[in-house]
Amino acid sequence: MDLRLLLIATLSSVLCGSWAQQEGSICIKANAQSCGECIQVAETCGWCADENFLTVGESKSARCDDLESLKKRNCAVTKIENPRGSIKIDKNNPVTNRKNVGSVKLKPEQITQIQPQKLTLTLRSGEPQTFELKFKRAEDYPIDLYYLMDLSFSMKDDLENVKNLGTDLMSEMKKITSDFRIGFGSFVEKTVMPYISTTPARLINPCTGNQNCTSPFSYKNVLKLTDEGDEFNRLVSQQQISGNLDSPEGGFDAIMQVAVCENQIGWRNVTRLLVFSTDAGFHFAGDGKLGGIVLPNDGRCHLENNMYTMSHYYDYPSIAHLVQKLSDNNIQTIFAVTEEFQPVYKELKNLIPKSAVGTLSSNSSNVIKLIIDAYNSLSSEVILENNRLPEGVSITYKSICKNGVEGTGENGRKCSNISIGDEVSFKISIESQKCPSIGKTEVIKIKPQGFTEEVQIVLNFICDCQCAAKGEPNSTKCYEGNGTFECGACKCNEGRIGRLCECSKDEVRTEDLDANCRKDNGTDICSNNGDCVCGTCECKKRENPAEIYSGKYCECDNFNCDRSNNKLCGGHGRCECRKCVCDANYTGSACDCSLETATCLAKNGQICNGRGTCECGLCKCTNPKFQGPTCEICPTCPGVCAEHKDCVQCRAFEAGEKKDTCERDCSYFQLIKVKDRNSLPQPTDQSFPLTHCKERDANDCWFYYTYAIRNDTKEVYVMEQLDCPAGPDIIPIVAGVVAGIVLIGLALLLIWKLLMIIHDRREFAKFEKEKMNAKWDTGENPIYKSAVTTVVNPKYEGK
Repeated sequence: MDLRLLLIATLSSVLCGSWAQQEGSICIKANAQSCGECIQVAETCGWCADENFLTVGESKSARCDDLESLKKRNCAVTKIENPRGSIKIDKNNPVTNRKNVGSVKLKPEQITQIQPQKLTLTLRSGEPQTFELKFKRAEDYPIDLYYLMDLSFSMKDDLENVKNLGTDLMSEMKKITSDFRIGFGSFVEKTVMPYISTTPARLINPCTGNQNCTSPFSYKNVLKLTDEGDEFNRLVSQQQISGNLDSPEGGFDAIMQVAVCENQIGWRNVTRLLVFSTDAGFHFAGDGKLGGIVLPNDGRCHLENNMYTMSHYYDYPSIAHLVQKLSDNNIQTIFAVTEEFQPVYKELKNLIPKSAVGTLSSNSSNVIKLIIDAYNSLSSEVILENNRLPEGVSITYKSICKNGVEGTGENGRKCSNISIGDEVSFKISIESQKCPSIGKTEVIKIKPQGFTEEVQIVLNFICDCQCAAKGEPNSTKCYEGNGTFECGACKCNEGRIGRLCECSKDEVRTEDLDANCRKDNGTDICSNNGDCVCGTCECKKRENPAEIYSGKYCECDNFNCDRSNNKLCGGHGRCECRKCVCDANYTGSACDCSLETATCLAKNGQICNGRGTCECGLCKCTNPKFQGPTCEICPTCPGVCAEHKDCVQCRAFEAGEKKDTCERDCSYFQLIKVKDRNSLPQPTDQSFPLTHCKERDANDCWFYYTYAIRNDTKEVYVMEQLDCPAGPDIIPIVAGVVAGIVLIGLALLLIWKLLMIIHDRREFAKFEKEKMNAKWDTGENPIYKSAVTTVVNPKYEGK
């Protein structure tokens, strides 16, 4: 039972297009089973159609990978299926330039404001296609203006000013365009309670007092669009005020009819303006319930004899419904309302594209200026919109407006402050994330809001590879013809699975799977590196597409070989089934042993200086005393000078430790004596190695010599005189010592004398200080008595 559960889990993993432990690129993760599925994953994914591309143990989905990985896996470029999208411009009439046509008057259909007009885009999933769209406001472009007026009693004084609107407005609009038409319509309210009084008398005259008013109505088309301003004045002059009970009016019913009744109103495919004039609010969807009207507005034309006849049957339209109809019919709305209702209609303006709000004076005296200003405001801004996109298709806009100002996001749809004759452009990108479920062709339209011109875009979707057209249904290359052989692989029929469609989803037996997917009757299925599908191991994918499991039982891989210097196979080989296959001149389990000997050559041309062997490009010294890259260093060996000191000393000076064995041990070099050190050979004068030596003998005398090998002959140049130190001069030494003792004695006497002087001065200063501090009179001794007695004669007067 456990084995069956394992089989179910495995098959579910395959059918759902994901592996339990699979990681890697988006192409590999998709687990695509055909070329068509692969190219819809992402624009970077390609499919290898080479029939011999897969190795043992790899599943069909391994054919789907990013392009660079397929090339690295040795799939020929000609065998990689990677279809790309394209753009084709079918209609590309240039925007109209009045300078080129001169004074010739063009018909509306001859004027072009947007370019191009039709394109065909071939889309591949994940690959956007971008094209440029130009827009230019044409000069002298025709305008249709329909004036829709509230004729409830509160608008009585406004009607008087509108009666002359036709000729005056015609005169002003002629400054903008030579082709201008104007129409007129009026509205009041639904003709049911509680909006109007339904008593017979009030149905005839809804106004009170002596006011003479016409019967209430919902909407009336008074004048079809015409270029006769006088006719407008004449018919408007004949209109009368009506009345209703509540404050909000039924203007939305009227707007809906004006929008959808193109023939009755006389709209042309030109700039369409609707001026909505009122001094009150509005009813909208749901308010009809007060009059027992519950049917939603159907958005159709119901004008009979220029009167709206279904106001009592259909509810008011919703704002969203109204927005849709105005947009579909390219109508730009101007709300001319009194100051009291400005906030309400400004909120409404935010919901209706290409609309404007103007403040209407209490008697509509400023209506012409209001219309001109609103038209200029609307026409100076272009906003692109598109119809509903097919599922999975997205569109982005980037605007390049006047003075190079760019906009993205929602601002990428529009440009402002556009004057007549100005040209702006938009970069539009369209991208598909998947193929449509029905059909392979869709049509979308892009147009500027409020304009009749549009760009038609035909979308073709790349849902399969070109090689699929050459597929062989029920091919013999697929097991018993259970699949279509296309793009180098079997695309299985419904209910079949496996690399060759060899397995039925309903007939697979667990024991067969286990027997065929275990190596050497072991316990591990597919070596724990894959899943058993239809008795065949399909190896897992790795995060790195270059790392793969392979083999009949997924027992091999190309990433678990020995490493050297943190590189697989030392960077000098390739990993095949967990063993390194080394490049030439390399060996070892990690291909880290070089067979080259150039790195072992010493300066003398010998390998390792003759003191070792070259192994893997490195010297291995046979004598443990030597070391270094080429066994040239011997830290415990004496130097050249110390090595030959005794022999040089015995042969040149007949002294030293080898004095008695000199002829036997020291005859291996040629001795040459020179008079002084300057006569010794210098390194710069020789073309062979030379060593200068300075050694000391037992008598502390120095001797200088050089040691060199020239043409296999060892030469020693030695200075014939020893450099011995001279004896000391006694007299100067004795004189110096005596002089030193005398000088030291004199210095000590001077120091003693100086200290005594300092001491005496301090004692005298102390005495003087104590003397100054005495408290008795120093002029007379208090215990002294003089021996002389002086007597004064009192009678003596000094005479």
